[in-house]
Amino acid sequence: MQNDAGEIVDLYIPRKCSASGRIVGAKDHASVQLSFIDVDDTGRAMTTSKAYTICGDIRRMGESDDCLNRLAKKDGLLGI
Repeated sequence: MQNDAGEIVDLYIPRKCSASGRIVGAKDHASVQLSFIDVDDTGRAMTTSKAYTICGDIRRMGESDDCLNRLAKKDGLLGI
C-alpha cells in the first residue's frame, strides 16, 4: 500500500513474543507489552527504555512471570 507521498507502507507490523519468539497475531487479545523506562537519580524519565512482549499462550500457561524475570536478568534489569 502507498501513502499520499508515494512511499510504500505496511498496514500491520506484527510483534514477536520476547520469551518464545512466536509472532503475536492480530487476534491474540491476551498478549501484553510491558515497557520499562530508565529513570535518573531525581526520578525523571530518561529517553532509554526496554519493552517486552508476552504472547497469550505464555500467559495462559502461567509462565509470564518466570519469562519476565529471565529476560530482565539477561538485560541487567534485575541484580538477583
